[in-house]
Amino acid sequence: MRERARSAEDKAQRSADLLTAAEALALELGGVRFVTVAAVTERAGLHRTGARRYYASKEELLLELAERGWGQWRDVVQKATAERLGIDAAEVAIILAETIASLSVFCDLLSHVAMRLENEVDLDRARRYKGTATAAHDEIVSALKRASTMSAVQIRVLMATTVTAAGGLWQAAHPGPTLAALYRQEPTWAHDALDFEPRLTLILQATAIGLGQILAEQ
Repeated sequence: MRERARSAEDKAQRSADLLTAAEALALELGGVRFVTVAAVTERAGLHRTGARRYYASKEELLLELAERGWGQWRDVVQKATAERLGIDAAEVAIILAETIASLSVFCDLLSHVAMRLENEVDLDRARRYKGTATAAHDEIVSALKRASTMSAVQIRVLMATTVTAAGGLWQAAHPGPTLAALYRQEPTWAHDALDFEPRLTLILQATAIGLGQILAEQ
């Protein structure tokens, strides 16, 4: 068992270790809904009460993980567009779909953030999440606007569609144990377990192309 962190650097490292442990468990167990604070603490090598020194609740821990996800998404979008210019709307949709789909736990968290996580932490913690997420969102918009033929308005609408669709489609594509068993018994219902990235890409491409047509007519 690791000793209690004393310096600011040690505390930051412990916090990062808990986030890494939570992300690894979410991937192994099939979703953040199966993650427990006890399991995260054990995976990070801390005392069973250690997580409470860094996160007041499981909700705060998961919200922090979602906050980190926004930064990861920004980074991969910036990398994907760094050397490019003149990207059309359909390709922007592909970039958004591919980059967010590469962050499976972030996609899972998006629906949980909207449904409960933001409302189950204190006001200051919710404010910090919103500030970080908004800043990362705006940096993604700026990167795509610089590299593409789309306007900022079009990209913002496409971003909203990406976040909403990714959160919902991820849940449908990764059913829990009960639904998974039901789909095995009733294969004709298994179409609800969507093929995540292809379906997301199709929705985003249709939206991106449609936005250009609608705004051109206004």
